[in-house]
Amino acid sequence: MGWAKYARGKLSLPVITGVFCALAFIVLFYTERITTSGSLFGIKTCPRRNTAKFKKHHTGDRELKSSPLDNPTDDRFEFDPEECSLNNGKWVFNTSIKPFYTDRTCPYVDRQYSCTKNGRNDSDYLHWEWQPDDCILPRFDPKIALGKIQGKRIMFVGDSIQRNMWESFVCLVQSVIPEGKKSMKQGRVYSVFKAKEYNATIEFYWAPFLVESNTDIHIKADPKQRIIKVDSIAERAKQWLGVDILVFNTYVWWMSGLKAKALWGDFANGEEGYEEFDTAVSYKLALRTWANWIDSTIDTNKTRVFFTTMSPTHQRNEDWGNMNGIKCFNETRPVMKKGHWGVGSNKDLMKAVVDVIGRMKVPVTVLNITQLSEHRIDGHASVYGELGGKLLTDKQKADPLHFADCIHWCLPGVPDTWNRMLFAYL
Repeated sequence: MGWAKYARGKLSLPVITGVFCALAFIVLFYTERITTSGSLFGIKTCPRRNTAKFKKHHTGDRELKSSPLDNPTDDRFEFDPEECSLNNGKWVFNTSIKPFYTDRTCPYVDRQYSCTKNGRNDSDYLHWEWQPDDCILPRFDPKIALGKIQGKRIMFVGDSIQRNMWESFVCLVQSVIPEGKKSMKQGRVYSVFKAKEYNATIEFYWAPFLVESNTDIHIKADPKQRIIKVDSIAERAKQWLGVDILVFNTYVWWMSGLKAKALWGDFANGEEGYEEFDTAVSYKLALRTWANWIDSTIDTNKTRVFFTTMSPTHQRNEDWGNMNGIKCFNETRPVMKKGHWGVGSNKDLMKAVVDVIGRMKVPVTVLNITQLSEHRIDGHASVYGELGGKLLTDKQKADPLHFADCIHWCLPGVPDTWNRMLFAYL
């Protein structure tokens, strides 16, 4: 008591101030230790914003450093497949973005996708970059991509949209491979690009429904004649065995506007006995057959599986408010409205994908290209493609209502962004 009385009488104001500052520092230091040790309590910390890291990439003897930030004020975090959703974002016009190839420098682009060679004069569609809301999507690097598939087989399986994506991937990497160290063998059903120096192959296998049908090989132009064997996949799937990275899709061929004719068993007894179902029902039956094959066959220690969601069609210009337009013809800018969704993407089929993959034992990485592609009404082949293996005539080009292709995409173009997503996940 005597000491306390003495202290109250004798301690000067500077001494008291110093004691309080010291106590405050100790409290702040202890608080900081608790804050930075959240993992001790089993809490997964959020990715730190404004502190994007520099990643080191190893390719042979070279070490590349790449910053994910072009803009120092960008507060999005570095891509993390567990944290980042690539679905939500916006297209940003960026003239500094230059395609890795053109339809003249890459000899593997089909005429169907060679828009510039076929007379398209505008080029703004080549400079739009997808910017996710939450994170930074890594830029595609051909040498790093080849390093990721070195000694491996990657195969794209599906319809002509998947072929669009396959050709994009090949063109993105082939420019850094010297002549004589790459080769291409193309066929109606199976095509393979070889990067000899990397002992890698980039393959495409034609299976528009994934399951078997009577129109896979000998195509029936009339959708009314197409019959889908919703429970049969073995004949197609035997070509997928031993592949290290499988990238599947199926969508466009389901969108005939008709009920799908589904058949159980084989065609040995003729094509009678099929049943007609709403498209979403048949689609889900086929996906279950595919999923059962994946779950019963794939060795997850050997093979990674991806599934690419539906690629939107843009046949109805009223969807984006261009009442005087004609489908996607002459569109030169993306739709900028947040969350734009048109009639060219079927939500019932999207739900079927979610339901089926959600029940699978084998992990499947879903490349959700649908929302970001919905905005890109400017990226289609339009009247700069081909029909029946022939380029459109001037008369056909003047009739976009009947001849504009608003399904497939110009290359280079939107599919390059899909492969940028694949690159990030690889």
